[in-house]
Amino acid sequence: MSLREQLQTALKEAMRAKAADRLSTLRLINAAIKDRDIASRGEGGPEMVGEDAILAIMGKMVKQRHESARAYEEGGRLELAEKELAEITVIEEFLPRQLTGDEVEIAVKAAIAEAGATSIRDMGKVMAVLKGKYTGQMDFGTVGPKVKDLLA
Repeated sequence: MSLREQLQTALKEAMRAKAADRLSTLRLINAAIKDRDIASRGEGGPEMVGEDAILAIMGKMVKQRHESARAYEEGGRLELAEKELAEITVIEEFLPRQLTGDEVEIAVKAAIAEAGATSIRDMGKVMAVLKGKYTGQMDFGTVGPKVKDLLA
């Protein structure tokens, strides 16, 4: 079952169960995916974006909600922070398992070897390999410095 189908099934189940918060989050995910589909068509791309693009969208949504929750907590708006964290939980149900620190280290070393990287100039090649294999499984913002350290 594709990720789109899983999301549609979960949406229907949330409607039947009258789970308003879950339903709201699933609708947000679907809206973001549809926006990306429309943008892709406008650029002459495929009718519907692939699984990698959907995972990237959902990863971005999780990151945005973490930032929002942190801002709400700092502002003393705990009820809004809790809502953001609840949305993160729903979104993460559909994302692949996140790699641990050790697994990320192994993946980075393997990507360096696969790309044949020898200097910092090859960082783009290494990141391309990682994004091709591990989209949704690691935070590339934290992986970049690790790649840079290993190539330096």
